[in-house]
Amino acid sequence: MANTYLTFTTGSAGNRTKWTWSGWVKKSEITANGTLFFAGGSNSDYSKILLQSSGELFISEVGGGSTVWEVQTNRLFRDPLAFYHIVIAYDSAQSTASNRVKIYINGVQETSFSATSYPAQNRGAMWLAGGTEHRIGRDYISQYFGGVMSHIHFTEGYAYDATAFGETDATTGEWKIKTSPSVTYGTNGFFILKDGNSVTDQSG
Repeated sequence: MANTYLTFTTGSAGNRTKWTWSGWVKKSEITANGTLFFAGGSNSDYSKILLQSSGELFISEVGGGSTVWEVQTNRLFRDPLAFYHIVIAYDSAQSTASNRVKIYINGVQETSFSATSYPAQNRGAMWLAGGTEHRIGRDYISQYFGGVMSHIHFTEGYAYDATAFGETDATTGEWKIKTSPSVTYGTNGFFILKDGNSVTDQSG
């Protein structure tokens, strides 16, 4: 069972209304919940990106113990041999509610969902709140991610689509990593690269 994760705590608050999370993910513990990215100080106030034990990708924010907003895919992610490139673009300034949270898998935007209650316009998510602990690979109650994650990007102030971080291989037609994406990270953003046995923060 996985029991490792990365953590950092923000200083001043960032742009909480617009951000992007991108990562290449391969889940090995198929029947367990796996937390990809978490921010919060308790089990009643947090934001979370989760690959559920049932296979769906689930993104939510909870405040005061109640769900504030949530988005869950119909699509299941259960292949233990495949890397999935997951991109979450959050832009709560959008006038159309469904444009405030966009999900891309291997370069294609997801459009089929089993749950959609989008954030209110201009709502600042828990991510990037000042003095808030952020975790990669674990939530507040020790719900770890069992698998591998690589090339994790988190940008503040920019809602990028998948083409900022990946591209189609001209020869094989497969979706592949852009090793040097042209993106802006903002004050609290980062790029974490898993290379061999080392983990390095290569953000600006």
